[in-house]
Amino acid sequence: LLSSNQLQRDLEEIKELLTKATRKRVRDVLMTEKQKVELEIKNQPPPKPKDVAEEEKSSLGGYTVKINNYGWDQSDKFIKIYISLNGVQKLPAENVQVNFTERSFHLLVKNLNGKNYTMTFNNLLKPISVEGSSRKIKTDVVLVMCKKKREEKWDCLTQVEKESKEKEKAAYDTSDPSEGLMNILKKMYAEGDDEMKRTINKAWVESREKQSKGDLPMDI
Repeated sequence: LLSSNQLQRDLEEIKELLTKATRKRVRDVLMTEKQKVELEIKNQPPPKPKDVAEEEKSSLGGYTVKINNYGWDQSDKFIKIYISLNGVQKLPAENVQVNFTERSFHLLVKNLNGKNYTMTFNNLLKPISVEGSSRKIKTDVVLVMCKKKREEKWDCLTQVEKESKEKEKAAYDTSDPSEGLMNILKKMYAEGDDEMKRTINKAWVESREKQSKGDLPMDI
């Protein structure tokens, strides 16, 4: 298939030849060809719209910041996520967009002090009602309101959080109390700063010394 530009160039050339042609037969052939090319140009499909994501990207300008900090709360009917953004109330309402699905939402704040802000929550703990969910703009805060499909308490926001909590609980829930204590110490050591590590090491050495003297029957 020829592009519109190529067809246009063909048409120009046919028109030019027509001005020079003197023989009826040649003119007839050129006229037929001219009509054919004009029809092809007319039937050319319109240019494809840009991919929505690309369009969004180009219309955004500036650079995009992912939001990681938020607070959340819940009522019987709603999960409420509070996102602090200085000056967000000064933006036109259409610059603050939230797209909901049954188990996720995506927030996009366009052109706030020259930057764009996004936040995506996937795998929400329980289904939400897309129609009943909304967002509110307050002073320096965007409030995302996720309407619960069922009026029940959520222990956390996402499925991932729930699984992580369950793993942690399983590590501490053990019939052997010394093993539970060991797990807690290991976690504190892994997550602690240098001071915490030194303290745990010191306690560990002292407990070993006591145990070797027979003061401690239990191995901690």
